[in-house]
Amino acid sequence: MDLFKSSKKAEPLSLEWMEVDMHSHLIPGIDDGAKTLKESVDLIKRLQAFGLRKLITTPHVMTEFYKNTPEIISEGLYKLQEALQKENVQMDIEAAAEYYLDEIFVEKLQNDEPLLTFGDNYILVETGFMNKPHMLLETFFALETKGYKPILAHPERYLYLQQDPEMLESLIEKGIYFQVNLLSFTGYYSKPIKAMADKLLERRLVRFVGTDCHNARYLDALERLSSLKSYETLKASKFMNSLL
Repeated sequence: MDLFKSSKKAEPLSLEWMEVDMHSHLIPGIDDGAKTLKESVDLIKRLQAFGLRKLITTPHVMTEFYKNTPEIISEGLYKLQEALQKENVQMDIEAAAEYYLDEIFVEKLQNDEPLLTFGDNYILVETGFMNKPHMLLETFFALETKGYKPILAHPERYLYLQQDPEMLESLIEKGIYFQVNLLSFTGYYSKPIKAMADKLLERRLVRFVGTDCHNARYLDALERLSSLKSYETLKASKFMNSLL
């Protein structure tokens, strides 16, 4: 029997059990997320209506596409907080980043350049979806040596982990934190990604969950989550989001 198969009538989505969303793209105009302040505020209102009490938004930092710096992100966060205040939206919002693991990132790490973290020195990182990055495990080790606690964003979406169980087990053995996108459980990305997310949840390997919200389409799709059996498992799970 598929424990995660959709089998009940949808109820209104509540994310009160999650408390804190630590993966989203809500600062407008600096990556592939929200485009305008109005769009950002509208998205945050919807996230608040789902029952979230805090947002840690994480703009992309990618050498080729999104050359964001702590200064750019801090300035964007300040403008967003001002807009929320004008709209009387009482939402606790902070900013970190979602770092793409490449050679430039490793150089920043080696040169002790400031990196944006949250909570207990957690740092959210991602890789390319198709191929395993060169020196992946070594980069995680370097992060930990510098005192960071790396969280691998959406491991269920990486084809190289789906195809290489040994690499997945290596990450698990090294205690790398996994953050799974809630949308993955709905089949939003693909059936194989949903299957991978379900497997990680069933094995209790998910430490954090996030919306990875970019736009309204993401939240429209996310509302399907409450019709799934996995929704009950998610609500009953002890994630680390509430500690942030």
